[in-house]
Amino acid sequence: MSGVFVVTGGTGALGGSVVQRLIARGDRLAVPYRGGHAFSELLSIGSTDALFGADMSDAAAARRFCDAAAERFGRIDGAALLAGAYAGSSTFEAAPQSEWSEMISANLQSVYASCRGLLPHLLKGGGSVVTIGSRTASAGGAGAAAYAVSKTAVVALTRALALENRTRGIRFNTVEPGTIDTPANRAAMPKADFSAWTPPEEIAEVIAFLLSPASAPISGATIPVDGRSR
Repeated sequence: MSGVFVVTGGTGALGGSVVQRLIARGDRLAVPYRGGHAFSELLSIGSTDALFGADMSDAAAARRFCDAAAERFGRIDGAALLAGAYAGSSTFEAAPQSEWSEMISANLQSVYASCRGLLPHLLKGGGSVVTIGSRTASAGGAGAAAYAVSKTAVVALTRALALENRTRGIRFNTVEPGTIDTPANRAAMPKADFSAWTPPEEIAEVIAFLLSPASAPISGATIPVDGRSR
């Protein structure tokens, strides 16, 4: 039976790959977007099930989004929470204070708000949630302290939710990419060794697995998906 999943960050390189992979196996998707862009991008990769405008870093908006998705499909079976942002390239003392609040909002608050909206629906039938961490959460993030802290907090929140819900049929896991091989990253780092980066399609396979019944014994895991990238 196909699943019903929320995918945040569905217009990004990784999110788009996850959307494609889940659609290919017959899942139904609800994809939030901000602003007026998203429709053409999502339609081009085949996601026509449900698109809702929502700021998923706002708990009330995230709850309304999840309620609308559940009403549309009759249930929610899980989510890939991939929305996020990166800022870095300066030392902690040189980085603007706004960078801290931006990283916490984009990377941590969005997961918090999304999970608050998802849990009432997942408690009805169980499910699986995958969050997106970063190698910097384990290896450190010199020059990107705010980003590293926000992703470390995502890992901690995911583990806490896994423990709290271990007897309630809801699983929570994190994947930790290194540098993802995207056009934006290639443009930003033109002299890097692209062959050492991980294609988003390969990360999407791991996420799809974690959202499937085949991964039923796995919860509270933090899975590195950084290939050879360093």
